[in-house]
Amino acid sequence: MPEDFRRFKKLAALLKMETVEGTDATPTGLANFIQLSDVTFTPMAGDEEARNLMQPKLGHQGVYLTGNYIQAQFSVEMAGSGVLGTPPAWGPLLRSCGFAETITVATDVQYDLVHDNFESSTLYWNEDKVRHIALGVRGTATLSFIPKKIPRFQFTLKGLEGTITDTALPTVDRSMWIDAVPVSKAVTTMSLHGWPAVSESLNLDLANQVVPRHLIGKENVAITDRQATGTTVVEAKTLATINWFAIAKAHTKGPLALTHGNVVGNRVGVTADAIQIGRPASGQTDNIRNYSLPLMVTSLGSNELKITVT
Repeated sequence: MPEDFRRFKKLAALLKMETVEGTDATPTGLANFIQLSDVTFTPMAGDEEARNLMQPKLGHQGVYLTGNYIQAQFSVEMAGSGVLGTPPAWGPLLRSCGFAETITVATDVQYDLVHDNFESSTLYWNEDKVRHIALGVRGTATLSFIPKKIPRFQFTLKGLEGTITDTALPTVDRSMWIDAVPVSKAVTTMSLHGWPAVSESLNLDLANQVVPRHLIGKENVAITDRQATGTTVVEAKTLATINWFAIAKAHTKGPLALTHGNVVGNRVGVTADAIQIGRPASGQTDNIRNYSLPLMVTSLGSNELKITVT
């Protein structure tokens, strides 16, 4: 007798950029596979409209499920493509979160934040033979660099409901997902406001405001604002070395630069021109004093936030 249950770990997610917003781009397992982990999937998010009718008895009257949309949250390992000038497999995910992709053949691929004309994508999410389709997908992301751990993006995507069907898991090609390298002194460097950082962690959050809009005459998922922030925990030094308190009080804007990887084709760089430091918090790790520095990724420089793959 065949099994009639579905296994949680059997999952295939495919994502492809749309030519027309909200029109199925028909991603395939051989070209558009997403290698992901830490999954939370909400197949029918939205609102509830209660009736609240006055009647001669008590009891629940039910609700209308309105403004339905799909939400997917997951992590993706941060690695290159293996070839200079070839987009990494996670490139479409960044493009769905407000980045523009610029390819320089045989040199690099750059992702820059934009302020309008946001691209959208189609997501196929197959949970062991049941496929959910999300259309007009847009989202937000965080970046995490922690020593001894694999650097990761954490994505939250929202899309309009497409179809839900019994569909066999696709055959996928994961060859575009090359192995990531854990963060370490050997392969990772970072500077903040010109100081060669000794850092325990760097986390950045795009904080896109992603809104499913269900209107008369139009439905879409829109990115309506962005307030990018972050946090880094750095080893505390003397004020003569770096004075974070003076920098914070002066509201000084300065650069951030992180490079991860030392193999051609598998290097990821993160840069920003105008990082403002918030109020430093004093702490310790291993009985060694550190500072937790809030970061504001301002758009006051020419480069708000750029990710470069080389």
